[in-house]
Amino acid sequence: MIDYKEFIPKVHFELVPIKDLVSNQEYQRNLSMIHVRKAVENFDLNQINPIKVSRRNGINYVFNGQHTAEIIAMASGSRDTPVWCMIYDDLEYTEEADIFANQMKNVKALQPIEIFKANCEAGNGKELMIKGLVESYNLKIAANSNPGTVSAVSALEKLYDKYGYDVLDRVLKLIIITWEGEAKSFSANMLNGVARLVITYGSKLKEDVFKEKLSEISIKEISKTAKDRRAGSLGYAEAMLIFYNKKMRAGLPWNALYQNRIIKDPFQEPEDIPCEGA
Repeated sequence: MIDYKEFIPKVHFELVPIKDLVSNQEYQRNLSMIHVRKAVENFDLNQINPIKVSRRNGINYVFNGQHTAEIIAMASGSRDTPVWCMIYDDLEYTEEADIFANQMKNVKALQPIEIFKANCEAGNGKELMIKGLVESYNLKIAANSNPGTVSAVSALEKLYDKYGYDVLDRVLKLIIITWEGEAKSFSANMLNGVARLVITYGSKLKEDVFKEKLSEISIKEISKTAKDRRAGSLGYAEAMLIFYNKKMRAGLPWNALYQNRIIKDPFQEPEDIPCEGA
């Protein structure tokens, strides 16, 4: 006979005003007000979890959920606002610290593709727009990088967020007409590398020339050339620009590839020293 009590934590739930919670234990991480303000801007009551509290000597010590408490306080405009708390009555300080340290030990984080698919199922517009665009090229979004699939979901979303539908559409089009869905042609570095060229050169980047020049170059060769130059998508952009400009009297200017980076690099790459074109 199974003793189910062994699997039920000795807790009870109470609504406790935020002003009656204490969150200054040494084992806790520092409160991030940047995170709090961002969460308040996107406040969703259905995403609020109960706060874990250790009640010692009549004081409610928060050992999981200090950010949740601050988010609700800021969103409601009052520290009198009550929050649901999961209260432990018999924990020692060292036990609180141990629970805090190991709370994520056996939690499996959601992968970007899993979050993306869930947003599609929820009918969220951005994800459905990206999914529809990808599928319009007879591609599919999947976890694995196989021919005809796009697995770099985070790159798709970031490009869409920063530059919009039309830029993402052109990036996908250039890749598909050039490499025809070849495996790894839709990696994050490839997507971001092509996006750099599209953003930098606009209409001066000719699709027919891009296809003619780059279709003769394998993804493997582009990757090798990129790694020889610098890490990340900038290396890929440089590699593709080399092959694009090859045997052209007046190719696309190299300096333009770095001009916007002086103000702000939208791709957040660490390199800042331009390499001259080959």
